[in-house]
Amino acid sequence: MTSTLTSTTLSGKVALVTGASSGIGLSVARKLADAGARVAMVARTHAKLDEAVAQIGGGRAAAFPADVSDFVALARLPASVVERFGGLDILVNNAGVNHRGPIMGLSAPNLAEIVTTNLAAPIFLTRVAAEVLRAGGAIVNVASLAGMVPVHHEAAYCASKAGLRAFTRAVAEELHERGVSVSSVCPGPVDTNFFGDVAAVPDLVFSQPMSSADQVADAVMRCIVEHTAEISIPAVSGKLATLGYLFPSLMRALRPALERRGAKAKLKYLARKHGG
Repeated sequence: MTSTLTSTTLSGKVALVTGASSGIGLSVARKLADAGARVAMVARTHAKLDEAVAQIGGGRAAAFPADVSDFVALARLPASVVERFGGLDILVNNAGVNHRGPIMGLSAPNLAEIVTTNLAAPIFLTRVAAEVLRAGGAIVNVASLAGMVPVHHEAAYCASKAGLRAFTRAVAEELHERGVSVSSVCPGPVDTNFFGDVAAVPDLVFSQPMSSADQVADAVMRCIVEHTAEISIPAVSGKLATLGYLFPSLMRALRPALERRGAKAKLKYLARKHGG
């Protein structure tokens, strides 16, 4: 974290964070509040969201229960935040979902849910939030290294995150004219409950160093304060993913070794989680 991110950096600012009840979203919300911002926290589960807001406390955060796949609710969200807090300066599109496995092993609605939640919802919310975001504001989209290089058994997820990166880059040029920066953060594996059934996670995912939710949140904060266009976490994994995208034959050659490394890392992760 850079020295510019002091406790008063975002004093008076208002932020909206989706997927804010746990993991990366909760860490982002906490850091925003610690930096002086008031935070509108969005998630589907009321009780869990209320608990997360209580953790931040001090009148610095408020719960806005909503499912980001509900576009009717999403359309009203920025105006509701403005009504509550008097303005909106920051949007963090963090809510996400994944259903892992071969495409023929997943239902069409499951695949559609991934794209709706991870791509259509951030596009929709960016558009409606842009109407009220104040000049000098920022939008940060939490994408993934999976959006840089495709991973088998995560086809729809990779597509959604690649689309989110492309949308971020394109709309950044447009919203720059309105004084709003648009950035993306692309983490590799993150030690949160997002994994679900770890056994179903491709070994290739675990071939890269594990990050914490706080490390990803630090990158989000850097994008907000410094208007950095994109941050990959870890940086070396971002470089590897870029090489894999530019040179598919290189990725095919490296994949077996990476998968072997990932399989070992996954076993160690499972042992640690189960106290082994």
